[in-house]
Amino acid sequence: MNQTKSMQVTNTILMIRPVNFRMNEQTAVNNYFQEDLSIRNDQINKKAQKEFDDFVNTLRDHGVNVIVVDDKKETDTPDSIFPNNWISFHSNGIACVYPMFAENRRKERRADIFDILETHGFRIDNVVDYTAAEEEGVFLEGTGSILKDRVNQKAYCALSERAHEELFIEFCEDFDCFPVIFTANQTVEGERLPIYHTNVMMAMAETFVVICLETIDDKKERKNVVEHIKKDGREIISITEQQMYQFAGNMLQVIGADDQRFMVMSSAAYKSLENSQIEAIKKHCAIIHSPLDTIETCGGGSARCMMAEVFLPKA
Repeated sequence: MNQTKSMQVTNTILMIRPVNFRMNEQTAVNNYFQEDLSIRNDQINKKAQKEFDDFVNTLRDHGVNVIVVDDKKETDTPDSIFPNNWISFHSNGIACVYPMFAENRRKERRADIFDILETHGFRIDNVVDYTAAEEEGVFLEGTGSILKDRVNQKAYCALSERAHEELFIEFCEDFDCFPVIFTANQTVEGERLPIYHTNVMMAMAETFVVICLETIDDKKERKNVVEHIKKDGREIISITEQQMYQFAGNMLQVIGADDQRFMVMSSAAYKSLENSQIEAIKKHCAIIHSPLDTIETCGGGSARCMMAEVFLPKA
């Protein structure tokens, strides 16, 4: 499919099949969605692999082009299943590599991924690498931190330990985007603390946005976000903080067979939605959901985190 600068969604997704999936203790310090399961790590990995394979099959059954790459056992990367945090692929032939908060997640970055995409007929002309920022303790975790409105050249970012303002602004300058910056909080043991990634409280589709507005405590910031979304003609579908904990904000719109649009989410996210919210989404596109319970519980991420969109031009 011909992807131009103004495409918001793609039909090609890169996914990494886990071999060492477990709860990552290095990310748990500020990912309050993670929980430990009282079963052995090899069992956790086995369950995650089953969820992963079923999810990939579901996407492929709907005509989504999924490129699956196996993780490497020797790197011991428990979160490799979430590639969207270290890499993004753009329609101008640029691949972007990001600085990661957890040291053991930095080992997820693999140069061979570029070769694999090229063997699938995609063209990478240039790599923009922000990883040197790690030395300064500055992070920006890919499309976990950055939500791009590709059509209107805007980028939304909820600031956190994994999304630093100055680097986000640098990204916006490099990619010619207008920055929409805010803080999104969640209640942790009675305290309001920053949500680790923008894409757990907000999902941007072509004609609508799913967003947990009640996480944006600052009224001015909330108003600013709402105004930007409305000005660009998208419907706002609000979710509650409780629904966000079921990963209802962690969705991604993709293109399937016959150019059909689908909103992809986990079954937990789908079950948390009210009928009115489901109907609101279905006015715009169909829904795909798949059970990701183990991955969500131990990884603290869901469907959207597992999919790195490929917008690259064809060779």
